Amino acid sequence: MSDQERLIRASFPLLSWYRENRRDLPWRKDRDAYRIWISEIMLQQTRVDAATSYYLRFLEHFPTVGALAAAPEVEVLKCWEGLGYYSRARNLKKAAEIVADRYGGVLPRTWEELRALPGIGDYTAGAIASIAGDEPVPAVDGNVLRVISRVLGSREDIAKPAAKRKLGDLLTEVLRELKGRGESPGDFNQALMETGALVCLPNGGPLCAGCPFGAYCIAREKGLTGEIPVKTSPKKRKTGEITVLLLEYGDKIAIRKRKQDGLLASLYEFPNLAGKRTWEEIAKLFGPDAAVEKLPDARHIFSHVEWEMCGYLVRLSDISGLPEEAADGVFFVEWERAREKYPIPSAFLVYKNELERRCTEKNVEK
Repeated sequence: MSDQERLIRASFPLLSWYRENRRDLPWRKDRDAYRIWISEIMLQQTRVDAATSYYLRFLEHFPTVGALAAAPEVEVLKCWEGLGYYSRARNLKKAAEIVADRYGGVLPRTWEELRALPGIGDYTAGAIASIAGDEPVPAVDGNVLRVISRVLGSREDIAKPAAKRKLGDLLTEVLRELKGRGESPGDFNQALMETGALVCLPNGGPLCAGCPFGAYCIAREKGLTGEIPVKTSPKKRKTGEITVLLLEYGDKIAIRKRKQDGLLASLYEFPNLAGKRTWEEIAKLFGPDAAVEKLPDARHIFSHVEWEMCGYLVRLSDISGLPEEAADGVFFVEWERAREKYPIPSAFLVYKNELERRCTEKNVEK
């Protein structure tokens, strides 16, 4: 049978399985486009269990497009703190402003209009348009690529855009036919995602006995689930070394805002220096009146770069003559206020936790 016919035939047990086994997730309570949009953006690069609490908190702060559009960017970034990939939050804010201005605060539901908004790619546009707008368009992510590649026994490299486009074209035809038969495009897309999340797992470990595709899966039939999908390895991450400084002056700590572009754009950070510096180098940099204490080393992995960090707590008796390389853009603020107001990314989590520990100890002593 053709690939299209195989997927059409398999769609009936797939949809039946999905409606009986789908997870009870907060963004599935209705087909509200705004809620679906927020969930899909959060679920990029973030697991469902990790995203759920952030999703609920985000909607509590910004329950509508209008509320998100009107909020200061720093509030949006602070609410996003800990999720990582902060460009997602900035693009949500930009898109909300456009929707508020151009669409009266109502998120559009067609693929073309959604795709034109900042931060919404082919997959997210397809998810929103199919679930909220019942449009027969695919939502092709890594889960879907893996599931369909195995079902069809395809050895095409799913890391290549051409393979993704080919699969998208095939699924478009399948969705059109299913909608013509009265089936929901949104349910079909979600069923594929759910299969990839719960059953057709990566790394050659699918739970084939419970798979809704059953006898329709070629990779299962031929014992190829460990070989399919085919995906070229990503480029090796670059490594950067930095020295993080917790500059303490009285009951205040130094932070600064990062540049408006590049990695962690517009977020706040502790001042830091390029390279890993020794205790002796830091002591010499700040002079004999500063008390320098070594802090734990840390590592943080981004998508394309890895930070290797060492850290120091530097207690200052005077801030009028800070070294130029440590003073650029810094301001001093009580840590309690800093953690409440300023979005400091989880790349600095080890040093944030160190401040939390010391803050708790001081409060106990009082």
